[in-house]
Amino acid sequence: MSNNDIDFGELRPALEAPADGSPIIIAGPCGAESREQVIETAAGLAEAGVRVFRCGLWKPRTMPGCFEGVGEAGLPWLREVREQTGMLIATEVATPAHLRTALDAGTDLLWLGARTTVNPFLVQEIADAATEYIKRGARVRFLVKNPVNPDVDLWIGAIQRLYNAGVREISAVHRGFSAYGAKKYRNPPQWPVPIELGRHVKGIQIICDPSHIGGSRELVEPLAREALRMGFAGLIIECHRDPEKALSDARQQLTPSDLAAMLRRLSAAPSSATTDSDAASAELAALRERIDAVDDSIMELLSRRMEIARAIGSLKESRNMPLLQRARYDSLITSRVNSAEALGLSDAFVRKFLETVHEESLRQQLPK
Repeated sequence: MSNNDIDFGELRPALEAPADGSPIIIAGPCGAESREQVIETAAGLAEAGVRVFRCGLWKPRTMPGCFEGVGEAGLPWLREVREQTGMLIATEVATPAHLRTALDAGTDLLWLGARTTVNPFLVQEIADAATEYIKRGARVRFLVKNPVNPDVDLWIGAIQRLYNAGVREISAVHRGFSAYGAKKYRNPPQWPVPIELGRHVKGIQIICDPSHIGGSRELVEPLAREALRMGFAGLIIECHRDPEKALSDARQQLTPSDLAAMLRRLSAAPSSATTDSDAASAELAALRERIDAVDDSIMELLSRRMEIARAIGSLKESRNMPLLQRARYDSLITSRVNSAEALGLSDAFVRKFLETVHEESLRQQLPK
């Protein structure tokens, strides 16, 4: 797939950024459990200044028998939230039937979850259903969460299917990626992936979901701070009136008062930030020039390396030698990885870089 060939010329953000330059904040419970839980949580979030209320009605769970949401029964509760607080209401849709039910009830904002984004057949069915409403003049807005695996093409493909169906107000949500085994984060962020999305889908509004990345309430704030420093347009955060009693994702949900306190801390900035902004900008520009110079040198060195690789390929072909020499490759990887720490580089980065370079070297050695 050639991502650069996609034209998203009419793409607009699903949500308007606050006029004061503050981040977009979307918050609410993982799932609607009762009218009282929804209304009480929403009231606390409205008091904290939240303008978009998120709440799952249909919950795609890993194992059967878990709480799978109240479904359509929760839609009147969401409408009541909007009537009482003025907040926009948002919920996840995972099937065309969900979309129709939510839109018929006047839901302002829909989102595709990670388990849906990963399935192009299902995304297309939902996109086709959205077309029916767009043709009737309905306003259809979507958030598209990244797929469970770090595949930027799948993410872009889901956005493109909605766009091709006539949806023009689309934003992306970065919620991290599944990984096997013990790890610090529930879904490690792999920050380069959303950066790559922004590179290919020009102007896409990207919102970060620190709740699902971290998987615990203690990690929500540091992840939110990191995301905002990286330029994400906003945050989507799970909140519950009594997180310990939540029927799903209890460990990662905040109370509305916890969220309000966190937002106050995030908005607080050192006083020197404004007075030193010009000097900081100049220093940043100088550092970027140095990076550009180093990158130019890296490209030149890689070109010289591939020139040598082609010479090696010619020699191997003339002497009927095998293209891949495993012992040499293993020795190279081991020696370079062993020196990574002393150079201030991670083993994983060096290994991945060398594997990519070696793969290109083998391609250069192939007979033309």
